[in-house]
This record gives sequence, C-alpha cells and structure tokens, in this order.
Amino acid sequence: MLLVRVARGRVLVRGGLQLVRTLATSAVWRGNWQGQSFSALGRQRSGSCCCCWNGLPGMMAKRFCSDEEDAFEVELDPEPVPDVWPHVPVIALRRAPSFPLFMDIIELRNPLVMDLVRSKIMQGEPYVGLFLKRVHDSAEELVASLDEIYQVGTFGLIEKIQDSSEMLRLMVVGQRRIRITGQLEPPKATPAAPESVLIAVVENVQTPAYETTEELTAIRLEMIRTLQDLTKANAMYKKTLRQVLHHCQRVVDDPVYLCDLAAVLSVSGPEELQKVLEETDVPKRMMQSLLVLKTDLEAIKLESKIQREVEENVEKHHRRTILREQLKIVKRELGLQLDDKEAIVAKYRAKLQDKVVPENIGQLIDGQLGRLRTIECSCQEFNLIRNYLDWLTALPWGVSSTDNLCMEHASEILDHDHYGMEDVKRRILEFVAVSALRGSTQGRILCFHGPPGVGKTSIAKSIARALNRKYFRFSVGGLTDVAEIKGHRRSYVGALPGKVIHCLRTTNTENPLVLIDEVDKIGKGPQGNPCAALLELFDSEQSASFLDNFLDVPIDLSRVLFICTANWIDRIPEPLRDRMEMVEVAGYVPEEKLFIARQYLVPQSMGDCGLSPQQLSITESALQLLIHRYCREAGVRHLRQQIEKIIRKVALQLVRRQCTSCHVNADNLCTFLGGQTFATDRLYERTPPGVALALAMGGSSLYIETTRLATHKPPTADVSGTLHTTGSLGAVMQESAQIALTVARNFMHQRHPGNHYLQLENIHLHVPEGAVPKDDPSAGVSIVTAFVSLATNRCVRDNLAMTGEISLRGKVLPVTGIKQKAIAARRSGINCVILPADNRRDFEELPAFITAGLEVHFAANYEDVYRIAFDEPNKNEHSPREPLVKPSSLDA
Repeated sequence: MLLVRVARGRVLVRGGLQLVRTLATSAVWRGNWQGQSFSALGRQRSGSCCCCWNGLPGMMAKRFCSDEEDAFEVELDPEPVPDVWPHVPVIALRRAPSFPLFMDIIELRNPLVMDLVRSKIMQGEPYVGLFLKRVHDSAEELVASLDEIYQVGTFGLIEKIQDSSEMLRLMVVGQRRIRITGQLEPPKATPAAPESVLIAVVENVQTPAYETTEELTAIRLEMIRTLQDLTKANAMYKKTLRQVLHHCQRVVDDPVYLCDLAAVLSVSGPEELQKVLEETDVPKRMMQSLLVLKTDLEAIKLESKIQREVEENVEKHHRRTILREQLKIVKRELGLQLDDKEAIVAKYRAKLQDKVVPENIGQLIDGQLGRLRTIECSCQEFNLIRNYLDWLTALPWGVSSTDNLCMEHASEILDHDHYGMEDVKRRILEFVAVSALRGSTQGRILCFHGPPGVGKTSIAKSIARALNRKYFRFSVGGLTDVAEIKGHRRSYVGALPGKVIHCLRTTNTENPLVLIDEVDKIGKGPQGNPCAALLELFDSEQSASFLDNFLDVPIDLSRVLFICTANWIDRIPEPLRDRMEMVEVAGYVPEEKLFIARQYLVPQSMGDCGLSPQQLSITESALQLLIHRYCREAGVRHLRQQIEKIIRKVALQLVRRQCTSCHVNADNLCTFLGGQTFATDRLYERTPPGVALALAMGGSSLYIETTRLATHKPPTADVSGTLHTTGSLGAVMQESAQIALTVARNFMHQRHPGNHYLQLENIHLHVPEGAVPKDDPSAGVSIVTAFVSLATNRCVRDNLAMTGEISLRGKVLPVTGIKQKAIAARRSGINCVILPADNRRDFEELPAFITAGLEVHFAANYEDVYRIAFDEPNKNEHSPREPLVKPSSLDA
C-alpha cells in the first residue's frame, strides 16, 4: 500500500519496500557523468533501450531518448536492511524531522555531502542518518559539530537517486529511530573542505514494552476521532486516511505507527514534531501526538471560520449590489427614478427653480445641459461640464437680502459695537439715508485707512449687521496672482473662479458686504498685477458686468458694498485709490482708550478667560497707568493684549488656589506686566539746542536731533559743510532733510548774515529709534527748526511740536492726518502745536475733547514758525552762538 502526502513531500510505505519500488515515481538521472564517481556507467552506456552492468551490484539503469538529452533512471534493488548499522552519513533536515516507514525527498547541493553519498551507494551501503537541525533558518548542509543537530533521528534507506552536476536528489524511506553516540574522526580541514561532521556513530532507539490500558485505548480512540474531524474539516486528509483505514485495519490498532502518522500529517512546528520523535514512552508519545492533532484541528477550524465569514460578506455585498440594480430597473420602469444623466439635469433645474436667471445665462446653461446629455459619463469632458454647471447654478441669480434702511437701527448698532469713529459712522448713515430716499441701494467702494488696531476690520462687521447684509472677508496682503481675483481659465487643470465668485456662492446673495483687507500690501508677481484686476472690480461702470475668467459670463456686482482697509494710503496705486472713497480712521486719545478698555476690552477678556467680576477687578488708575506707561500706540490692539496678559496671570493664581480674588491697581500693576515700557512722557523734558519735536503721520511723535560733526581741521571757506543722516530714514525724509538744510541756510543768511555755521560745519541729523523705518512727508518744518536752533545755539520752546512740509522758498505746505497728529500731541503731553495755515479747517472740525487744552498756531511760512518757536526765552536758554565769520578773502 502506498500513501502520498504532497504538502510535506513524504510517502507513506506499507506492505514492504517492493511496493515502494513498484509504485513510486521513478527518479531520473540527468547531466554529464564524466569526472564523477559514476563515470564507469557513462563509459559503458550503449544504445540499447535497457542494459545492466555487472560492475554495479544491485543497480539498474535505463536510457530514454528525448529531444533535449538522454535521461537515466537508477533504481537500487531492495535488500534486507540490517538491524544494526553503526556508521551512517549525516543528512541535516531543516523543515521537519523524518519518521520511520515514511518516505522523504531530499535534495543535496554540497559537493562533500554529494560525493559521500555517491561513494556509499557505490560500496553497496545506501544508508543515511536523517537528523533535524536546531537552527531552521540556515540552509547550510554541512554540520560543523553535533551540537547543531538533534541527537535523535531516523535511519533511512535510499531507494532512488537523481544525480546531476549541481544537485543530488534522494528518495529515502525511514526504517527506525537512531541516536547519535559520537562521530568518526573527520579528515583534516582545508580551505576547500572545512571541518565538519560527515559520518556519525549511532545506536538504535529501543521502544520499551507497554501495556494496552484503558487510558491508552482512550487516547488512541481520541486520536482516531480527531483524525476523522480533520478529514471532515480539510479534504487533504480525507482520501489518504480513508484508504489506510479501509485496507489496513491494523493501522488504528498500532499506537506506535499511529503516533508517527499523526506527526507526519501535522503542520506544527519542527520542535513539537521532534519531541514526538524523541519520546520513547508510548503513552507519552501518544499524548504529544494528540496535542499536535488538536492544535491542527483548532487552526483548521479558525481558518474555516475566517473563510466562511469572508464568503458571507462577499455574498452579502454581491446580493445587495444585485438587489440595488434590480431596484433601479424597477423604479425606472415605473417612472419613479430617472437615468443618471436625467437625474443630474433635473438637479440643476431644481437649483434654478427659485432664481431669476438672466436670459443669456439661461441659454448658456441649457446649452451645457444639452452637451451633458450627449457625453458619456466616463469621459473627462463630462466632469468638466458638471463642474462648470455646479458654479453657474450655485450663484444667487436674482437672490438678495433686504437692506435695513432704518437710521435709528443702524446708529444703535454702530454705537453699541464701537466707541468713537464718528467719521465712519457718519459716512455709513449717509449711505443709509441716500438709499432710503432712492428706495434702492447701490454698491459703493469705501476704504478705511489708519494705524493698526483702530478697528478698521471690526467696524465692517458692524456695518454688515446694521444694513442686514451678509458678510464676507478676504485679504489681498501679499497677493501676487491675478487669478485669485479674476479666476482661472477653464482649460487649466484645477481651475477655479476668483474670490468674488466664491463670495457670491458662500453668501448666496447678490448684495453682500465684502471686506477686502490690506489693499496697501498687495503684491505683484509673474502671474500678473492684482491691482489691475481690482480696477475693474471697483469701477462703478464696469462692475455691473464683471467678467470672471472661469465663468466667462458677465456678473452684476453693482449692488455689492466693497469696504477696503489699509494702513498707508500712499502705498496704494493712484488709479486704484481714485476708485475708492477714502475714510480716515484716526487713533484714540487716552480718554477714549480708557473708556474702550472699561466698557469693552476688560469684560470681553474676562469672559474669554472664564473670570467673573467677583474674582477680578481692575481699577481706573491701573487702566490709566497701563495706557500711559505701557500702551501708547494709536490703536487698542496692544492694550487688549496687555489686559489679557493680566487676566491670564490672575487665572493662574486662582487655579493654584493662591488667592480667591484679585484686585489690580496702579501699585501692583508692575507685578503683572513687569517694568514700564515708557518711563517718561518725552525723550527730553527740556529741549536742548538743535532738537525739535515733529508730529508724524500715523499718530506718533518724532524727535529731530542735529549736532556738529567734530573734525580735526578747522572749517575753511573753500569747503562747504555736509549733511549726514541716520535713523532709517526713507527717501521722502532724505529729500526733506536736504530741502530743510537749504531753507535753513537761506533763512540764517537773511536773519543772521554773519553766522555761516550751517554753511561751513558738517551736520549730523538723527531721528531716534533707528531700527524703526521712517518715511514721513510732514517733517520739513521740524528739520528746519532743528537746524536753526543748532546754528543759533537757542532752544526751541518747551512743550512745542510742529508738523508741515517746507518748500524751497520757505512756504509751509499742508499735510494730512491732522486728527492723528493732534492725538499724538495729547498723548505725548504737548500743549502747543504749530500747524500749516491751510489745515485750519481740518483742525476746526476736530471734536472738542481732542482740541481741549491745546494751544494751536497756524503758520503760512517759516517766518511764522520761527517767531513762535523762538519768541520767548526759556528757563534753560543758552547764550547765543558767536557768529562764525567767513575769512576776509571770502568777503572780498
């Protein structure tokens, strides 16, 4: 009887070795035999179909002709296997041990092992020892020492061989268990043949006698039952075991053979199978074999469960897919559902149902829907048309929000959200009044400009709420791509409309309030100039038919209210500035900051940090000190940050249970904020000669300092004095300094003909805080005054500040930002201000709380400035400078 298990490459032998030789697949010899141990066989080969050679006992070779090469089959005639054979070649196995009465196919590639096996066969000793290696990952066939293999193995008989120049394939049948007791002395190691174990000294492993007890019978029956379960769970075991049990009933009655059969059929690890091979006690061996079978059964059950779940999920998904397709067909037949394309078209029609679409837009949409019906869904153009229709149908055609034109409502919201900002509020109320009289509203373009932190962005939200309009904001600071405004061409991959179209789709109304932030910081790049795109957007004549590159249809933006914000209007291009209505948002005086902090900033910050008025109180004196010594900027953003810093520190103390409530006043304010940022109100308490105070744009004050550059050589008539400027001055202030020096020299020539100080001396002009860039077009008068003060060695009047540009003829030119400069004077403790005469009307329009306490003088030319700045001697008045007279040669 022959039993073959393909998975492990083994053959079960029952009924004698002759049955194996007769039924087993014949091994084939291939290759060139010259130079090998069987060279005699190659030399004696004849052309007959079957020949025997007397020189090779017990061996028969057959030659079969083929198209490629000759093939030789070599069989070893069965002979009685000796009961004792002490010396056997060592064959190392890697995957699983070999068991008696089972056949293994072994491939050898090591030349030393191949030559040893060939020599043993030629000597009529076709016996080998099969031993399992302890390290299974190693593919080395040579065994360096006996420690690398297990000591118990199987004595095997070589039945057939297949030899080639690179590989030797053996069909070996296990006979009995053997144990290694030693090794023959190996040959001396050489580089070609390293030291290794080739032949081992072995002894037979005797199986002790055992009694067939009830426990042994129960284990045997359980093994048979487990084998039956395996045959039911896996078809691999079924046919083989059925043949064994049917033709040879004593298999189930032989515990020793049953244990080996279970180990051979198992897929367990090499260590567990080696334990079965080494165990000599039959009951213990049966328990180990049963454990191996149970482990395989559980693994097969788990595999079957996973496979069953996967099949159920696949079947369920397949069933749902079929039912879904059938449902679509039934609905389509009953008219309850349209085709995919018709459903898409119906969706677009439904989106346009409540909208008033212009005639040209409607025709365009109908044409695109017609194209959509004729194009396959898998086509790329189908998705492009769908994307285009998504944007066209999503726009608010004819949809607008109702403007609230109630003056009282708008005024109430603006006053509630913001303190001050009368110019902005007045302009919005004018817009509401005009719209109420006309009965309709038209879009306008307003530009709020002023210092950072004065509320330009937040006031836009209040305006939108007062007018009942949707609010949308986007920033153009650093924008360099014109497609962000005008959109991309549809031919580009990933094309999208511009920000304006996004605004209409997001707000879903034709008359939103759009805030375009930071228009003075817009960039310019290789993708175009975004400022040029804004020209079309802000033009009242062109906004009614704004053309986006993506949609390529005219869009009416005439009802959109655009509000822009900027810090410096001189950085906005003149064509763009001409299309906007400029509304100045000035800074805050300390009184306004105090009110804003008390009414808005402190309650909001406490609410954001989760503090109640019982846990924290900030006195008015603390807020005043905070405004004067820490936050002197024009806006209130830094003031809010400092208040939040105080509240966070108090919150930390409350959480750490260091206190239950906190009271912040002027005495302990420094414990929360550290040292004061501004220790004094001004840089100079008493103005020295050569120094003048200027009021700059943006609500700040600048000291103009001048002094003489010391040199080793005395001034000469043939060398004119030079001017050196520092303080990060911009191009405008650089030109103002040169003009001021010329005006000052001419003025000194008229007033003090003998004083040639400015003509001969090298002058250094500096504006403190040199790390801060400065470029103010209103400091000319202050620079002239500093030069005259230095030349005459007289001090400028204390608590005096001035503003205004100067011409070469000494005329004082008007400037902008009078409100911010008046606020800057109040903030710096200045009580006397010189303004250009042409700015008288601007000053008279200022609120009383800003002009209160200010002594204002208006100057038309520098003579007026000089008379005000130097008319009264001060307490720190220096003696007039001695006239610096030119040499007589120069007078001649």
